[in-house]
Amino acid sequence: MMKTLAIGYEKNLTATDSEALISREVEVPELGPHDLLVEVEAVSVNPVDVKQRAGAPANGFRVLGFDASGTVREVGSKVTLFSPGDEVFTAGSIDRPGTNQRLHVVDERITGRKPTTLSFADAAAIPLTAITAWETLFDRLRLTANSTGTLLVVGATGGVGSIMLQLAEALLPGVQVIATASDEERAAWVRNLGAEHTVDHHRDLAAQVQSIAPKGVDWVFTAHSAGQVETYAQIVAPFGHIVAIDDGPRDVSPLKGKSIAWHWGLMFTRPLQHTPDMIEQHRLLNQVADLIDEGRISPTTTQTLTPISPETLREAHLLVESGRTIGKVVVHGWS
Repeated sequence: MMKTLAIGYEKNLTATDSEALISREVEVPELGPHDLLVEVEAVSVNPVDVKQRAGAPANGFRVLGFDASGTVREVGSKVTLFSPGDEVFTAGSIDRPGTNQRLHVVDERITGRKPTTLSFADAAAIPLTAITAWETLFDRLRLTANSTGTLLVVGATGGVGSIMLQLAEALLPGVQVIATASDEERAAWVRNLGAEHTVDHHRDLAAQVQSIAPKGVDWVFTAHSAGQVETYAQIVAPFGHIVAIDDGPRDVSPLKGKSIAWHWGLMFTRPLQHTPDMIEQHRLLNQVADLIDEGRISPTTTQTLTPISPETLREAHLLVESGRTIGKVVVHGWS
């Protein structure tokens, strides 16, 4: 059985603890029919990594990582989308070992071609956030190139928001975007990515949004919905839609008076449930890669660390859980 170096956790510890993330030699799983064996070049750290390290049972040793770019080394017996030598990017799935390992096994149907114009480091910042943003806009909200209305993006300076603003700018010309930003640096970031208006979510969000959209916004994407449902009930127009990606539960009864729809967004649903349309994640990642190579979407990397090691990943976890990062934190290269 082939082995590889992996980084994960055995105990739920704070990121400042030297044992919070550790390295181990692990067995590489046998490839399934649709699996790729990817040699990982770079990874990025997302809030899901921080949450799992802090609170999810390790069940022995758990490998984190839900973003990676690298090169295909082997393919399963029914693989048709990739060949050895292809450069790819992927977010993987939470029901399999993560990407923080030299050799990673992932289903071809949730893997895309790496944008040719990006380094491995910048490519690793894209998959999870691009899938989340794309599925929000086009699957949950069902927006099209002909859609008109106003979208509020709460958490706009994070990884998902930074991609969503660009997708809206590139593909949704009739959609006006309001983005949250708590200071001028963040406001400049979201304006540069396509937001027409900015609001400070630390102040009176309802008053600020209503001054821009007095009849209400049509759609809300929120990465921070806790304690905000009543505010959303005020600012969303009748028959509007809200997509939330943070964890529940939520009392959404205040939304009933306007028949506002509440959607949960989880980009791991397709691979977790093995839905018949799982391959849509492959297709959307390729479309995102095309947009990047055409210069219509820019990389969202703002901090890069090296090498991929327990120490460097702990540093990345600390940055992400501070809640102050803009864009994405990437870790690349092996020591």
